[in-house]
Amino acid sequence: MLKLAEKYGDRPDNEFPMLFQRILQNTIRDYYRRSKVRSMWTTLLSAFTPDDDEDHDPLETLASDEDDSGPRTPESVLLQTQTLNLIEEEVKKLPARQREAFLMRYWEDMDVAETAAAMGCSEGSVKTHCSRATHTLATALSAKGIKL
Repeated sequence: MLKLAEKYGDRPDNEFPMLFQRILQNTIRDYYRRSKVRSMWTTLLSAFTPDDDEDHDPLETLASDEDDSGPRTPESVLLQTQTLNLIEEEVKKLPARQREAFLMRYWEDMDVAETAAAMGCSEGSVKTHCSRATHTLATALSAKGIKL
């Protein structure tokens, strides 16, 4: 309702129902698109996160010497190190703007507006760069057999 009043208050009354419906549909679509991207990376990184800790950093898990089953084996340490190296390599291969947007949004946990201000671009550009980066990374990692 606020978007309708702020942006379309000067329109004739007979246009309000259709404008409101379109604003509502777009807002719902945006919400689900954002949640889909966030849940994809949350799901991918959840393999590194214990079930009982919501504020857990996946990189801290990879750096720890023990897990729930006791001391980690050299094999598991090697596999995790190789996985991290592959992820890092793929992030480095991203175009500069995509890499910058991806790292700010998902590793630095900045919101779209903060990222846009830091990058000096529009929020739409940040969303586009992040989307392209996540799709590129997901494709590259699955092609290398990484199932996170």
